[in-house]
Amino acid sequence: MGQSIEANQNNFATEVIERSQHQLVLVDFFAQWCGPCQILKPILEKLVGEYDFTLVKIDIDKNPELAQAYRVEGVPDVKVFSQGQMQSGFVGVLPEAQIRELLAQYGLKSALETELAAIQIDRASGNIEAAKQRFSQLIELYPQNPKLAIAAAEFLIGIGSLESAEKSLAAVPSGNREYDAKVKALRDLMQWQHNATQLVPETDLDRQYLQAAQLTLKGNYEPALSILLAMVERDRKYQNDAARKAMITIFGLLEDDHPLTKSYRKQLTLALY
Repeated sequence: MGQSIEANQNNFATEVIERSQHQLVLVDFFAQWCGPCQILKPILEKLVGEYDFTLVKIDIDKNPELAQAYRVEGVPDVKVFSQGQMQSGFVGVLPEAQIRELLAQYGLKSALETELAAIQIDRASGNIEAAKQRFSQLIELYPQNPKLAIAAAEFLIGIGSLESAEKSLAAVPSGNREYDAKVKALRDLMQWQHNATQLVPETDLDRQYLQAAQLTLKGNYEPALSILLAMVERDRKYQNDAARKAMITIFGLLEDDHPLTKSYRKQLTLALY
């Protein structure tokens, strides 16, 4: 994790120029009266908690000389310093994802993202206890992180701990379009799993439906989608359109830009019409 500090004319050279010789520094030129600055502030504070960089905040009204020296014409204005030199930054409010891309251009990796990737490896290899331990450690470090809460819920659903998963989802604040969609998809997945556990398999379609549910829990989305698509093509009315609804749930888990979502959404449309 990085750190967030305030700087001024007197310590700018030390806190920015010298520090950037060994660590990336983002300088946030802001103003108290600036609305967009207040929107950007929590985004930068969140990211500095995940990445190894220093966030230096400079109030332009208290430091007009610095604002003039670094040609700040509008706020927020974020300047990037590396190896003692100013690099490309951005003006205005960028989405969190774009700022993450900017940090990646400088070779920075999120500690949270790295740990979540390690958890996926543990999960895929069946090392559930190791994954649980990693999640516990991450939640202590990032107790208010919505992305972590969602990832924890997805993991808990996968091991059948639906009640704990719901508690994790309840901790995710509403009002964020991205998070709201993911939370809905996970709750749909829990409902699907509940329905599947109540099903006594009597037909081939029953068995295929259960197999797709099990594959989805393990994160094996492509074979699950393949099975569900075949079910839609064979019997659209099965369990009140359950196969199509299950595919929509998986699309929500993967999100719209995922290649599997794009491919199988087209195939589903062709199968329906």
